[in-house]
Amino acid sequence: MNLILRALLIVLLAPLSVLADGLPSWNAGKSRQAIVDFVTKVTTEGGDGFVKPEDRIAVFDNDGTLWSEQPFYFQLGFMLDRVKALAPQHPEWAEKEPFKSILAGDLKGLAKSGEKGIVELGMTTHAGMTSDAFTKIVTDWYATARHPKFHKPYNEVTFLPMRELLDYLRANGFKTYIVSGGGVEFMRPITQAAYGIPPEQVIGSTIVTEYALAGDVPVLNRLPKIDFIDDGPGKPAGINKFIGRRPIFVAGNSDGDYEMLRWVTGGPQKGFGMIIHHTDGDREFAYDRRSAFGKLDNAMDEAEARNWLLVDMKADWKKIYAFE
Repeated sequence: MNLILRALLIVLLAPLSVLADGLPSWNAGKSRQAIVDFVTKVTTEGGDGFVKPEDRIAVFDNDGTLWSEQPFYFQLGFMLDRVKALAPQHPEWAEKEPFKSILAGDLKGLAKSGEKGIVELGMTTHAGMTSDAFTKIVTDWYATARHPKFHKPYNEVTFLPMRELLDYLRANGFKTYIVSGGGVEFMRPITQAAYGIPPEQVIGSTIVTEYALAGDVPVLNRLPKIDFIDDGPGKPAGINKFIGRRPIFVAGNSDGDYEMLRWVTGGPQKGFGMIIHHTDGDREFAYDRRSAFGKLDNAMDEAEARNWLLVDMKADWKKIYAFE
């Protein structure tokens, strides 16, 4: 048998998990191997760990897991820019917090306004319009805004190894979802292009929407009232409500993902849990226990005992961003 034919037969007869082992931005080592071993186990028919395709559900946090979240959450960046754009219509903001601090470029002053100030900021920048109008505002922002460190569009500051992982899981029969504390209508306009995840597979925090008629045109109005916070214990509740199946794969990066990690890996399938640890201050950012955004403390302490894979970005990833 000639070499070309032999090579072709090897490819055609190879198991799917081998064919789809497309994780080129991951360094060889225990993290990459643990992922491949798990996927091989659940996709090998006849094996003890085989999982039917319809039950291969994978859930991913977004901020800090699929894209960067420093020096602040991208959605907060949107809020800051939105306040500046609306400021000419609101002269009273010059003396009113948290808007006064935002317009002065004082993020520490913004932080002092606390949860009440942040909620007011969110309602001001996210409500009082139709869902279609908000989608257009967000889409236009993604097209023009730039990350303060990398000077790239925010939706390009995504982690290449995680995008490869999403593709790898889908090639092996997984259905991938985002389960994030971020606003669902802030994420949905770009998740298909950024991650290959369609809007209907994005779960996030929501504000109340109300059906109405604008003349004779049906619309959904966004009201200044919180509907659902998809963070902490809200994540397992959201998965149960919107997906209806317990996932077998979960990836997060902070204590906000702790309950989701516990729920997925504590299920009957003993799912795979993964935590992204931000250790690369040169290529990205280095932070964990003391960070105001993406604090990783309790989940990191329990990772080894609960068999959660702690991914070291500096050691495990050859590249962080596609633009490197």
